[in-house]
Amino acid sequence: MDIIMIVVAFVFGFMVKQLGLPPLLGFLAAGFVLNFLGFEGGADLEKFADTGVLLLLFSIGLKVRLKNIVKPEVLAVASLHVMLTVAVLGSLVYLLSFSALSIFAGVDWKIALLIAFALSFSSTVFTVKVMEEKGEMSSKHGHIAIGILVIQDFFAVILLTLSSGKVPSVWAFALLGLFLLRKPLITLMERSGHGELLILLGLMIPVAGASLFDLVGLKPDLGALLVGMLLAGHPKTVELARVILNFKDFLLVGFFLTIGLSGLPDLTSFGVAFLFIVAIPFKVVLFYLLLTRFKLRARTATLSSLSLATYSEFGLIIGSLGASKGWLSNEWLVVFAISLSLSFILASQLNNASLTIYSRFHTFLRSFETDKRLPDDQMLVVGDVDAIIFGMGRVGTAAYTKLSERYGKKVVGVDSDEDRVQQHLDNGLYVIHGDASDYDFWERIEVQHKKIKLVMLTISCFEANLYAATQIRERIPDILIAAIVGFEDQVEPLRKAGVSLVFNVHKEAGTGFADHVCNHVKELAGAELSPL
Repeated sequence: MDIIMIVVAFVFGFMVKQLGLPPLLGFLAAGFVLNFLGFEGGADLEKFADTGVLLLLFSIGLKVRLKNIVKPEVLAVASLHVMLTVAVLGSLVYLLSFSALSIFAGVDWKIALLIAFALSFSSTVFTVKVMEEKGEMSSKHGHIAIGILVIQDFFAVILLTLSSGKVPSVWAFALLGLFLLRKPLITLMERSGHGELLILLGLMIPVAGASLFDLVGLKPDLGALLVGMLLAGHPKTVELARVILNFKDFLLVGFFLTIGLSGLPDLTSFGVAFLFIVAIPFKVVLFYLLLTRFKLRARTATLSSLSLATYSEFGLIIGSLGASKGWLSNEWLVVFAISLSLSFILASQLNNASLTIYSRFHTFLRSFETDKRLPDDQMLVVGDVDAIIFGMGRVGTAAYTKLSERYGKKVVGVDSDEDRVQQHLDNGLYVIHGDASDYDFWERIEVQHKKIKLVMLTISCFEANLYAATQIRERIPDILIAAIVGFEDQVEPLRKAGVSLVFNVHKEAGTGFADHVCNHVKELAGAELSPL
């Protein structure tokens, strides 16, 4: 990218960040400003953006298990939502074709359905970015939302393939052989170590997968997604996703700039875009009703629905396709870009306040729940334990081991990642599935013994630790609460919430390391060394 574009993107991203909004909204605004100033994206920026999207889809695939997307609450909800949204919004767009608005002139029912189809999808980029920032990728509602987005991506591929008029090559069936590459690729990852080789591999695999799919007449993006899913589930993929994270985020700046550079808005474009924004609540409510019909709890359904309260980048692809075939005017590209941008702004506010929204309206929202609960929504019973650890990642697992082995404490771990919980159970640890930031979790958990004296909060999300501390202090006033933080400005809010001990994992890691070395040196100095 031109250095001027990078500087402008940073300035706008920084300003938006100070308002409490995701920087990606600033990148979109930067694209519109650059367009107004006469800048053009060009082929280099487009390649930059495409690579960012490939890495995004690959990183999603690394975290998606097939078992999570074939569940009825994902597959059926995604399918029904697309069909109902296309029917309702398609009818609305068709009715507007009889209005005096010039942009709707010549829009027949087929084009109306095409526009509605583009508006039925939610933004993969936005949802993943928001969930990564909030540490919710492994939560129940995170799995639901990502699963729905994956299904939507498959629908998108089908439409693009049919509309392009290109029939996939017979060699497409050979892609089934990719399953044979899982073990070799995993071996390659393991032998690449932890440095630059692993980074290069993380960049090479999605690009190679996309190229293979493109060669046989399939959408390249699908290749990056499926190759990621092929590798999902192996411990090394967690590290792989982490090492490509910064590259992915940087390259996606090009994607958001490309959206803004797609055209300049006028009064009509803004008017139609605002009209489409009014339909966002319909999409959210429809998601919520469908998810609760499939036995999901109100909280899970609410957070999943709010995370999907956007329009998708796919609308721009539909606009480009329609414009290239003469179905739509170029003005529709701008409408889709503005609708996408405005939906991001709306969804940012909704997701920032998602926990507050549910806490305030939980009584009303829970009235839509079905009588029968899914297995992971049953009452949680905690037996005779001394301590509870919320967040069983690396820090939580180490704390669990230390309390159990060194001090003989009976400990229970709580984690929102179903796969991680199962892994701990397989290793003989007492861990239950639950989300500490879940309002209903505190209604479902039942502590049978009053022996518990310690709660440790080791969740990576600061907001989740803060909320959990508030709930614990309210229910068990005299218990000792300890929590981790990553930044110094997070200490005081936790202390005000009732946390007795706060441990800065970055600041105090060196202190702990020094203490460990000093203790070891003391032991050596006091020991009788045998001759070599």
